[in-house]
Amino acid sequence: MQVKIHRILPKTEVEGPGTRCCIWVQGCPIHCKGCGAEETWDFGGGQLLDTDDIFDIIKSSTEIEGITFLGGEPFAQALPLYDIALMCKSIGLTVLTFTGYTYDYILKENKDDWNKLLSVTDLLIDGPFEEEKFDLSRPWVGSSNQNYRFLTKTYKHLENNLKSIKNKVEVRLNKNGSIFINGMGDFNNIRNEFKNFGDGE
Repeated sequence: MQVKIHRILPKTEVEGPGTRCCIWVQGCPIHCKGCGAEETWDFGGGQLLDTDDIFDIIKSSTEIEGITFLGGEPFAQALPLYDIALMCKSIGLTVLTFTGYTYDYILKENKDDWNKLLSVTDLLIDGPFEEEKFDLSRPWVGSSNQNYRFLTKTYKHLENNLKSIKNKVEVRLNKNGSIFINGMGDFNNIRNEFKNFGDGE
């Protein structure tokens, strides 16, 4: 089975609880105003990868406790992500899934592939990014309307302590000189800081 991928980050500490392998899918039908990942919207972009090959990447990522699906819109490719998640569960990894859909909408639609992805998700973070509700007071989300759904007991202990977890970003310098920033923060200000970097007197 294949899935359209934008980026895979084998190890990160800012995309959910603990250290995780992060998988950005390519393609999103929602197009939230102010989205910080517009490059993941186009279904024609990215690259097709086999789910077994992705699992091999995940298995080679040592000392991770789970995987994170984001994008793009994971529920637009729910079935191959379900396949990956099943394999990850078999080796004891947890699953965090971000979605721009609301949990109620997903349940109401009652699609078989969506239900399958839900069934292997430990923590679902749902709801579109709403620019006018920009809020960084909670971890991993950028607007106050977004919700945490503890679908298993795995991360239930975090439910009443979310505000004690601070948002963080990671900055990576690629070999070609480009900079990749991930996590949750005020990306407009961060980008401006990098643009001004080195503009000394």
